[in-house]
Amino acid sequence: MTRRSNCPISNVLDIVGDKWSLLILRDLMFFGKRSYSELQHSEEKVATNILSNRLERLEKDGLITKRTDENDKRKKLYALTQAGKDMLPILLEMIMWSSKYDPNTNAPKQLIERAKHDRETLINDLLARIES
Repeated sequence: MTRRSNCPISNVLDIVGDKWSLLILRDLMFFGKRSYSELQHSEEKVATNILSNRLERLEKDGLITKRTDENDKRKKLYALTQAGKDMLPILLEMIMWSSKYDPNTNAPKQLIERAKHDRETLINDLLARIES
């Protein structure tokens, strides 16, 4: 990929700065979605061509992996790589920011409270759930 600059923020935006990539990471991270059809049925209703494109890009950029489901060879399963898991604090900060500035957000109140009072344990608990 050609970089626009060596700015670290620009670099991250080149990888996940579109409208859908962070939502795909969110679904894998927080909602335990693994298959294309599960990802396709997110409330934001991503178009199939865009979902396919973003999954390919996230895989190429090393944030997710794709493997064949052992029970159904036609089905592909997606998982976060370590680089994808390392996006957790960023997504958590986005949730925190949204809950602070948007009174209509549906950010889980328990998650917000844990993030405020014991962020490190929360992150470790979330990562353990992702890895299981």
